[in-house]
Amino acid sequence: MAEKGQSRTARRKQKQSKKKPLWKKILLITGIAVLAIGIGVGALFTYYIATAPEIDASKLSIPFSSKIYDKDGELFADLGAEQRTKVEYNEIPDVLEDSVIATEDSRFYEHPGIDIWRIGGAIIANVTNGFGSEGASTITQQVVEKSFLSPEKKVSIKVQEQWLALKLEQEYSKEQILEMYLNKIYYGNGAYGVAKAAELYFGKTDLSKLNLPEAAILAGLPQRPSAYNPYKNPELMKKRMNTVLSLMVQHGKISQKQADKAREVDIPSLLAGDQPDTTPYQAFLQKVRDEVEEKVDGADIYTDGLKIHTTIDTDAQEYVEFLLSDSEDNPINYPEPVTDPANPDGDKVKLQAGMTVLDTKTGAIRAIGGARGGLENDGLNYATDISRQPGSTFKPIIDYGPAIENKKWSTYHQLNDDGPFDIAGTDDQINTWVNNGHYYDWVSMRFALEQSLNVPAAKTFEEVGRGTAKEFAKGLGIEFENDEIQLTDSIGGSSGTNPTKLAGAYRAFANEGIYNEPYAVTKVEFPDTGKTVDLKPEPKPAMSDYTAYMITDMLKNVVTEGTGKLANVPGLPVAGKTGTTNRDDVEGSPDSWFSGYSTNYTISIWTGYNNNNIGISDTKIPHALFKNTMTELSKDKETPDFTKPDSVVEVAVEEGSRPAKLPSDFTPDSEIVTELFVKGNEPTDTSEKYDQLDPVEGLKASFDKESNTIQAEWKYNSDEDVSFEVSASVDGGEMQSLSSTEETSIEISNVEPGSEYEIQVVAVSNETEANSSEPKTASVKVPEEEEDEEEEENGEGNIPSVSDLSASVSGSTVDVSWGYNGPPARFEVVVTQDGSEVNRQTVESMGIVIEDAPPGSYTITVTPIGQNGANQGVRGDSSSAQATVEGESDEPGDDGGGGTGNENDGGADDEQNN
Repeated sequence: MAEKGQSRTARRKQKQSKKKPLWKKILLITGIAVLAIGIGVGALFTYYIATAPEIDASKLSIPFSSKIYDKDGELFADLGAEQRTKVEYNEIPDVLEDSVIATEDSRFYEHPGIDIWRIGGAIIANVTNGFGSEGASTITQQVVEKSFLSPEKKVSIKVQEQWLALKLEQEYSKEQILEMYLNKIYYGNGAYGVAKAAELYFGKTDLSKLNLPEAAILAGLPQRPSAYNPYKNPELMKKRMNTVLSLMVQHGKISQKQADKAREVDIPSLLAGDQPDTTPYQAFLQKVRDEVEEKVDGADIYTDGLKIHTTIDTDAQEYVEFLLSDSEDNPINYPEPVTDPANPDGDKVKLQAGMTVLDTKTGAIRAIGGARGGLENDGLNYATDISRQPGSTFKPIIDYGPAIENKKWSTYHQLNDDGPFDIAGTDDQINTWVNNGHYYDWVSMRFALEQSLNVPAAKTFEEVGRGTAKEFAKGLGIEFENDEIQLTDSIGGSSGTNPTKLAGAYRAFANEGIYNEPYAVTKVEFPDTGKTVDLKPEPKPAMSDYTAYMITDMLKNVVTEGTGKLANVPGLPVAGKTGTTNRDDVEGSPDSWFSGYSTNYTISIWTGYNNNNIGISDTKIPHALFKNTMTELSKDKETPDFTKPDSVVEVAVEEGSRPAKLPSDFTPDSEIVTELFVKGNEPTDTSEKYDQLDPVEGLKASFDKESNTIQAEWKYNSDEDVSFEVSASVDGGEMQSLSSTEETSIEISNVEPGSEYEIQVVAVSNETEANSSEPKTASVKVPEEEEDEEEEENGEGNIPSVSDLSASVSGSTVDVSWGYNGPPARFEVVVTQDGSEVNRQTVESMGIVIEDAPPGSYTITVTPIGQNGANQGVRGDSSSAQATVEGESDEPGDDGGGGTGNENDGGADDEQNN
């Protein structure tokens, strides 16, 4: 028993000994891990601190100016070199100091340079939303960051920033640090420091005269100086000012009553009105700023002393700005300013324009025309900031590009322009109006794009499929409202875009299908560190080379034969597409576009009014801007033509064949067209439409003395549906058509005694007039008559009038025929159009054909004139017939505009766009 008890005790002790080491191990491991992490973090932070830059007093008060270089590495702008006025701390009024501290750093006078409470809140936000989502920088830290450090959001930079902030507070007073901050910060519109900002925005050089609303505006501006620009966005600035006032109340700087009174102010009433002068290249610099801010976290081109290498061609930029100016030498005839219907008592508004010029090979932006007369006050950049419906410039992107890419359609592919295209679920339709209200029926894809026909474009979109069209367009940088593509996008009537994005998309067609986002900055160099960030976007294939080339080839037709003829540059291989939009409630077009390219440059242009309720009276201005710009940039520069890739083949096909067929040996040259096909998708079948018919057989001709006629007869054994064209020549003269008949015999009257006749018969298809047989001929001699008999038969005054005179019209052809039963005679035919004689001729046949007759009312008068004996020259009575050729203009419309006129920007009814 004792042994059992001892054994039980031992087992209990053993069990207890097993549990105790497990907990100890967990605690020990945790402790070691925490200690290791602490040591590691401490060592890492120690390294960050040890490698932090020294505090350099010379860099504390003056912001670094950023230097901007052109495509050749030449300096063309030094941002931040001017617009500074230094202010001392004792010049800073309490209202300004209170507003800045309440907004930026409410515990500025309590913390030692870093704010532990703000850091704690920022850590939680960064853990929840990702590093960099919320900052905790005090005013002191902002001074350090702007003076010594890179703007990148990195842990190492943040540690160095906090360390240097603690050091800065040991060397300088709070007042000195606040003074540094207010002299260093950027306030927009080129103004550095609060003193210059007060002068720029409020016309006040004495800061003590700033009132509460003005101080609140200045305190709120540095967060987003461009967005909060009170000249450009007074409403947005008003919201920011109200936020500053609320913070001032919260931190006890002002009372609620003071805040409420300040909120009543009208922002524009505070402004000085002396806006900064427009500087050259401002539209381009705006794009540079946006690009750097977007791609380099926290970078500020106005204060960070960056070296920014750009793509600008200053010669191109100056010429674009010249074309958008009001210079008397400007070749562009802009319309006079018009009244805004939304504000009839306000100032008249002028037509605006935006233009982007890209290097076709790289996608680099060479020039940006941001607005007529240049940008003012960082204003709306019509080349980069707008979102306007592009009209028919979308057709290569949404319709025909995807069709070639995914279905391998040829440029000949047949599309039916047969009437309005219904928009499912609505009462609206897409129409084609370029043919005076008539539709073209079957046309090639080339012709549909050349003439900008809306119905074929919509049908192509539906056949391609919305998802496919959307993915193709997105690969070219085109975005859609709410990420949804609409049927009306097929004619550019729903989603919006701007010239820079559209130029980027068109450049891919010019560049063998390779796309990259248009860019203005190639690289950015940071001060002191020597670090360089490459900002050039990566190119990527957006389509096959066959798609790019075939679209380009069709767009070349647009500028030579179609809606873009006014943009053509003689002697230069260019391609392009027009686009206009229409709305039922707007006279004229709200938008007019042209986007085109050569192998060197791609240019996209928009014109319109900022208020799109105003229509454009002249939609051809983009054509002129393109032509002038492309001509100027291409001077003294070789511009090679586009190179056809091996994936594309040229094939001659018979026009009108559906599907495409090769021409036969008998297809007339006028019915053969050469089109482009994706290799391996060429037609192989030969058309039989113009195959030669079997000729007539057994043709005989004899003279019947009793009836004084020639009798001709023949046989035809084929089952083809044919008629027979009968012609004759007299004494070796020219063969003249006599008649068309479905019979196999004919009687030829009014023959001339003593003459030899050659009778010709050709079989002609009743289905296709151009399909005929080889001619067969037979000859017959008409004997001479005795003179007494001749005089008896042909006594003077024995010339009757013609019988059964008729005139039938087919299109622009008038077919005139008559009968005659009398002595030998010729026939004088007089044709008058709308009362004026247009033709007079004498013929021996009993019929004439008037081809290509212009529209009008015609009168055809036929008079027989005797030929022989006593009847020589004797005129019979005249007979007349009338015919009318309907008028039909062949001038194409501007750009394929159609629809029901129910368009509105951004809506689903924009179906008239061109």
